[in-house]
Amino acid sequence: MSLSLDLLRTFLAVHRTGSITAAAQTLGLSQPAVTAQVRALEAALDRPLFDRLPRGVAPTAAADELARRVAGSLDALAEVVGAELPSGRSVHLGGPAEFLCEQVMPVLAPLVADGLRLRTTFGLTDDLLAELAAGRLDLVVATVRPRLRGVRAEPLYDEEFVLVAAPGVGMDAPVVAYAEDLPIIRRYWRTVFGRRATMTAGAIVPDLRGVLAAVRAGAGISVLPAYLCADDLAAGRLVALATPEVPPLNTGYLAVRAGGLAVPAVATVHRHLSEEFRRRLRSSAGGWGAVR
Repeated sequence: MSLSLDLLRTFLAVHRTGSITAAAQTLGLSQPAVTAQVRALEAALDRPLFDRLPRGVAPTAAADELARRVAGSLDALAEVVGAELPSGRSVHLGGPAEFLCEQVMPVLAPLVADGLRLRTTFGLTDDLLAELAAGRLDLVVATVRPRLRGVRAEPLYDEEFVLVAAPGVGMDAPVVAYAEDLPIIRRYWRTVFGRRATMTAGAIVPDLRGVLAAVRAGAGISVLPAYLCADDLAAGRLVALATPEVPPLNTGYLAVRAGGLAVPAVATVHRHLSEEFRRRLRSSAGGWGAVR
C-alpha cells in the first residue's frame, strides 16, 4: 500500500504535538485540512490512530507504532530537503528575559551579524514550551526539564544562586523578589537554611535585572543568579550574605520540537548554543558568575 508523504507528515505532527490545532499551526495548514488528512490516513490503514479528547488527541497503540517506524525517515528526508532550501528564515527563540539578554544574545550576536534573522520571546517556561509544541517557537531555553510529548531537550547550563544585599544591609531587611510566591528565595531558604521562607516581599519586580537594581540601591535582600550579580560582587557594590559550601544550582535546558533540527537555521542556533555552553563548562573554574 502506498501512502502520501503529506499524510504521514501531518500524522507525525499530530502525534508529536498531541493536538490537531497545534499540528495545523506547525504545518501552516488549516485545522479542517489536518483533520481531513488524519481521517484519510486512518481510512487507508483501516484503523483509528487517535482518540479525541476534550483537549487534544491521544495516540492509539497503532499510532505509536506507526510514529516509531516513520519518524526517523521523515526527519531525515526533511533534513535533506531543508539543506537545499534558503536558510534565511527567522529562528524564533524563547526564554527568560534576563538569561536571554545577559547570556544568550552575546553568544548569538556573531550569527546575527552573519545574516541570521533572530526573533526572541520572553516569558515563563511553561508558557514558552506550549508555544514551542504549537510551532510558534523554534527553540526554548527552559528553566525546568520539559515533559511535553514531541519536545526534546538537553541540559544547557547550571545556574548558581547567591543571597545578596548592598553593603551594610543585613538579613532583617525587606525581601525584593520577582514574584509574590518568592520561588527562588523559597528554594534557597529550604536548601541552604533547611527551613521555609516565611517572609513577605517588600518589593516585587517581575524582572531579575530590576530586582538587582533595587537591591544594589539598598532596598533589601534577594537571591539572584550569580551571572547577573557577579560584577557587583566583584566591585563591592553587593555582598554575599551567605557562603554555603554547595550553593543551590538550577539546570537550564535547550528545548526543540522533535524534527525541528531538520531546519538548517534552527540546527545552527542549537549547535552554536550547545557548543558555547559546553565550552564554558569545560573552562569554568567556578566562582561568582559561572554559568556552567
